[in-house]
Formats: sequence, structure tokens, C-alpha cells
Amino acid sequence: MLPRLRLTVRHLHLTGATAMSTFTLPNSEPKVPVNLTPELTEDQLLSFPAFKVWISTLQHSLSTQQDPSHAFNSAPYKLRKIDIQSADFFGGKRLGFLKLKAEISNDKGENLPGSVFLRGGSVAMLLILQPDDVRENTEREKHVILTVQPRIPAGSLALAELPAGMLDDSGTFAGAAAKEIAEETGLEIPESDLINMTELAIPRASSDKDEHIQQAVYPSPGGSDEFIPLFLWQKRVPRDQLKEWQGKLTGLRKHGEKITLMLYPLEHVWKLGGRDAKILSAWAMYHGLKRDGRL
Repeated sequence: MLPRLRLTVRHLHLTGATAMSTFTLPNSEPKVPVNLTPELTEDQLLSFPAFKVWISTLQHSLSTQQDPSHAFNSAPYKLRKIDIQSADFFGGKRLGFLKLKAEISNDKGENLPGSVFLRGGSVAMLLILQPDDVRENTEREKHVILTVQPRIPAGSLALAELPAGMLDDSGTFAGAAAKEIAEETGLEIPESDLINMTELAIPRASSDKDEHIQQAVYPSPGGSDEFIPLFLWQKRVPRDQLKEWQGKLTGLRKHGEKITLMLYPLEHVWKLGGRDAKILSAWAMYHGLKRDGRL
């Protein structure tokens, strides 16, 4: 009789000409099978920063149900399975986005919604310029730098929004918006000049009984893991320089130009930027922190 094959950590599902692999999520209890798409490997998934942050955050949140005071303590939810549904690679090599479905249920058979668009975090900047002949510590004549660019997921070719990107290895604001700002104004934004408004506004978890989600804004937590810390950067500049930028940074793009900049009065930016969650969140957080004397 042929020996029986015992498949444990990893096995293959053959579907036509493609193969989908499965592995067991490390340090999971109960054991959680992860079903991959053919183009994705276990190593690629486990090294993807967005997945690492998401799964560690979720696992910790599930562990807080052990506290007798937790609303779900009597029938705690458990992660049972993860199905990777699709993966997008940037430049053909670097994993950029994932679509997955997490099966989360309790022993009563009750489920929590688990469809996730996984993309990870970014940063957004509230960049405020003010003429240097205005009295300090006032809100007079403050202007905000915005970007105007296509945002296909929103169906827009010209969406006004707060500059977004990342902090590079040296702590400097980087990305397409930062590059455009440097090219058009010569301004660079080093970490030493940044104020993290979300850290000021959102209390840090004080114990393991608390969830350890990011000190950041979640613009679409019903479907995406995306989190955005909001930073403030303020600079006083010569009035003539500000006037020159106001005439130049109008938001109107030259033929074929994909991204451009706009200077807009801070006091009215909530009207123009009402479609951008980053603008509204940063505007509200800025005024809340100012009102509480924390800025």
C-alpha cells in the first residue's frame, strides 16, 4: 500500500495550469491557514510591511478580549483563515497593494466583516506659510500648500488635497508631492521642523489591555488598513516671496502636467478641500490643538 502523505505547514492547490500555495501563519492560535495567489510567495507576504503591521495589530486587539471587562469576553472572536485574493506589484517587483479576506468568528458562529484592502501607512503635511511682517502668534494671512493631481480611485483628474508622501531614511518629507514642492518653491521639509499633530492629539496606549492601533487618521477603516499621521510645518517668509508664489501656485496645470501646487488661505481651506479627508482632519486637528494651547 502506498504511504499516506501528511501535509502540514504548506501544500499546493492545483487549479488548471496555476498553483495556489497555503501556509500556516507563524505564532497563530488557533492555527491560521493563509491561502496565497499564484504570483505571491510566503516570504513576500510575511516581509510586506503593511501586512506585518496589520497582522500584529489585529492579533493584539484580539488578545484584549481576554480581559473580563471586554465586550466580547464571553464569546471572543478568533482569526480562522486568511485568503489573499489579489496582489499588485510596483515596477513588477515590489509588493504594493493586497486585497485579502480574513475570516474572523466566535464559537457561536458569529462573524466580523473581514474584507481588507491592504496598502499600509503614509504621511500628510499641513504646510502653512505666513508673511514675516505679520505679528507672530496670530492666524492672520496664513496660507496652505495643496497639491492638485489625478486620483483615479476617486474618478478625478484634478483633486485638491493635502500633500502626502513618506518620511525618507533621513526623516525628510519625500515623494512626488515633496519633489514638486522643492522644485516649485525650493522648500524642503526636514524632520526637525515637523510637529506630529496626531501624536499630540491621540493618546498612546497605556497598557496591553488597550488596542495598539496607530496614532494616525484612518480615512477608510471599513475597508482599508491605510493610516496617515498628520504633520504640521509652519514657516514665515518675506511677503514679496509669498506674493510671487501666490501668483505662481494657482492649481492650474500646464499642458500634460500631472501634479501642480496651489496656495490657499488657511481659514477657507476646509471649503475647497471638503472632499479630501486629510485636509479636513488636519484642519480640525490644527484648530483643536491651538484651542487647547498645545500648538
